[in-house]
Amino acid sequence: MSYKIGLLYGDGIGPEITKATEAIMKAAVKKHGIDVEFPVYPMGWEGIEKYNDPVPELTKEGLKTCDAWVFAPHDSASYPEPHYSRANPSGTMRHYFDLFCNARPAKSYPGVISRVGEADVIVVRENSEGMLPDRNMYKGWGEFMPDPDTVILNSVFTRKAAERVAHEAFKMSMKRKKHVTIAHKANVIQWSYGLFRSVIYEIGEKYYPEVTVDDYHIDAMTAHMVKRLKDFDVIVTTNLFGDILSDLAGELTGSLGLAPAINTNQTQCMAQAAHGSAPDIAGKNIANPVGLMLSAVMMFEWLATNRNDNAFAEAATTMQDAVLSAMEDGVLTPDMGGKETTTSFTEAVVNRINI
Repeated sequence: MSYKIGLLYGDGIGPEITKATEAIMKAAVKKHGIDVEFPVYPMGWEGIEKYNDPVPELTKEGLKTCDAWVFAPHDSASYPEPHYSRANPSGTMRHYFDLFCNARPAKSYPGVISRVGEADVIVVRENSEGMLPDRNMYKGWGEFMPDPDTVILNSVFTRKAAERVAHEAFKMSMKRKKHVTIAHKANVIQWSYGLFRSVIYEIGEKYYPEVTVDDYHIDAMTAHMVKRLKDFDVIVTTNLFGDILSDLAGELTGSLGLAPAINTNQTQCMAQAAHGSAPDIAGKNIANPVGLMLSAVMMFEWLATNRNDNAFAEAATTMQDAVLSAMEDGVLTPDMGGKETTTSFTEAVVNRINI
């Protein structure tokens, strides 16, 4: 079979880390004999300058033909109006393609100091509704101002969204420690978070009885993660809480620059590191590409399952082993306490793939 994996280089450090990730993907698919085309589509400032749109229609249409794509960071905070006030490229992609599940692992890595010792968790974030106004409405915007001094924010919680993200969380847990933890605020926001929590318990009891399920209020959850992150496995939560908890988990285990993620629907996968575009170091060749590289590893694992092609699983293992081997050998970028450039780190990983 032949596949298409799109590349969107984005803003800030986006082009540097995406090209680094592109290099290891091309080395891995060549080694394992996978026929992959890597089309490039504009996103971010490139889209604004060429098409007056950070996610132009030709990008959306092109990605419809792709099995998956690598989505770089974007610097939407710097976009001019009207783009600044609209949904950012991440929100646009998640809403347009209904990428309802955002899986963000965090684990301790060799050569990197963890603030919580050994840990290995996945934060599974419901990605389509909740409190984020850029994706919780079919039409319109979930945030509005009835007068200059008042903002009203609508939050949306549905059984459908809770059910489908619950299935994703439980399927992940079945391959791990069979432990799912729900993070919520049902003690205060009773109906919405209460529905989210109860639906996940129902899915667990009905379809995954061998999985242990527990739950914590979001404020307590943050404290427990700081004290004993190693005790958790799969944490499933809502859109806003998932954004916060995944960043916390990434930083606790060493660096947010290491944090990978994928966004998925039933047929497509978007690899996207959890960190931002870091415009202050853009172009300096010191950005850490590990988060996006490991996002590509997750994407290959997803393709192996959803395209029933074990060659992607083998390629994913090859990429991950090469990245971790480099780190174990002390090949580290400055944020990890090393002296490597983005380029030299990438070359070290590619060399290990090609052995």
